[in-house]
Amino acid sequence: MPPTLASLVRTSALGLTVLAGGDRLDAAVRWVHTSELDDPTPYLEGGELVLTTGLNLSTGEKELSAYVHRLADAGVVGLGFGVGLGHDTVPGPLVTAAEEHGLPLLRVPRPTPFIAISKAVSAAIAADQYKAVTTSLEAQRELTRAALAKDGTSALLARLAAHLDGWAALYDASGDVVAAAPEWAERRAARLTGEIERLRERPAPVSAAVTGPGGTDDRVEIQSLGTGRRPRGFLAVGTGERLDPSGRYVVQAAVALLTLSLEQSRTLQEAERRFGAALLRMLLEGEAGHARTAAGRLYGTLLDRPARILIAEPARGSKSSAAQPEPVALLAEHAEAASARAAEPVLLAHEGQRLTVLAADGGAVLRACLEHLGADEALATGLSAAVEVDQVPVAAREAERALVVAQRRGRSLVEHDEVSAGSVLPLLGDDAVRAFAEGLLRPLREHDATSRGDLVASLQAWLSRHGQWDAAAADLGVHRHTLRYRMRRVEEILGRSLDDPDVRMELWLALKADV
Repeated sequence: MPPTLASLVRTSALGLTVLAGGDRLDAAVRWVHTSELDDPTPYLEGGELVLTTGLNLSTGEKELSAYVHRLADAGVVGLGFGVGLGHDTVPGPLVTAAEEHGLPLLRVPRPTPFIAISKAVSAAIAADQYKAVTTSLEAQRELTRAALAKDGTSALLARLAAHLDGWAALYDASGDVVAAAPEWAERRAARLTGEIERLRERPAPVSAAVTGPGGTDDRVEIQSLGTGRRPRGFLAVGTGERLDPSGRYVVQAAVALLTLSLEQSRTLQEAERRFGAALLRMLLEGEAGHARTAAGRLYGTLLDRPARILIAEPARGSKSSAAQPEPVALLAEHAEAASARAAEPVLLAHEGQRLTVLAADGGAVLRACLEHLGADEALATGLSAAVEVDQVPVAAREAERALVVAQRRGRSLVEHDEVSAGSVLPLLGDDAVRAFAEGLLRPLREHDATSRGDLVASLQAWLSRHGQWDAAAADLGVHRHTLRYRMRRVEEILGRSLDDPDVRMELWLALKADV
């Protein structure tokens, strides 16, 4: 630990005597400064022990009080007064002023040269720095050995937490907790996800110091991991006290080791990602047999159980910034992070602004994707029904259709079951469908605007009654012969036969789309 006033007083060879401020002797001494100036504060940084013989000091009570006040305001931790040169004893008003301002005042005897105090402080500072360096080097060796262990990340976090007498947590690129040490720290670390979210929006490297989550007294420091502009993860450490230089060295060593691990695995991850995308494309093209052969055991039971296809694109009108990751890329990160946490395989193909995901039905990856979609309005996503692996092309078409509906309705997620079980009428809101309806019905509307007979309303009533003349005529309040005449006029104007079921279907959909 650095030298303190108390450690200097305990050094018998210096012969120092405490005259005031005895309750503040635990203050660390950053340096010793000798000055006979009435105002040495322009030459101070704070944390110094100031030594003086008082040669140029006034003995007036007011002047000495102002002198002590200036030193205290400058952050001086103590004042040493040498007797035997300018003063035989320490002036009483100086002792009184030091007591009033809470500034420790030490009497330096005539046989003790100021240089001896400076040497004692310098030696203690050097010893403290040497101890910090050696302790840090040993801690770095321990962290390195832990990182090379079988479960390297968890072992490293455990050693880091033990060395800091606190806790440590690792977050993935999406901001989720990957590991924490000790075990009780995982819930505490999870409360910092809001801070992680804010840091994710800033270019790396980035760090922050925050108060402990949940009302704890922890001092928490968060550091980004990775060498690129986008963080590949985050390290958070929580301690009861501010980190000393040794602790900071150790944290930086952990950051370096974790970053090295992440960067070394990047090439392998990219290769796995490309291989997975190629397998997914084979499945989408109906080559399930070849995909199984190529995958072998790499993807566990993913190809042997029901799965779903999820297709995501940026929602219409959504925008991204340089600081904020693309929404599709962010969804891919969440899927990969969930896959790693749950040891559950997933296949992704990220091409341009589109992400296609094949995930196990009811699995952790699919749940993580759906949870993310619930909070991200910048995405539109279609989700297929659960299918066997040889039906992936069918699932892809289902997801495509659901995606179209999601884009049209401005929703982040639409499932195929919702589309197939619901009404087709909401799908008629497309501009092209409306244009078709307007063009098909325009001749009838022009007739109704210039001639007698409400052909559009009569057609709608007749179609709604499935061609039942009496029922439709009753709805309109006209005779059935009048309604028959109007339907012949519809056929004449449109040049189409109402006996054709396709014509009746198109007219009914046009009427619904034109509402």
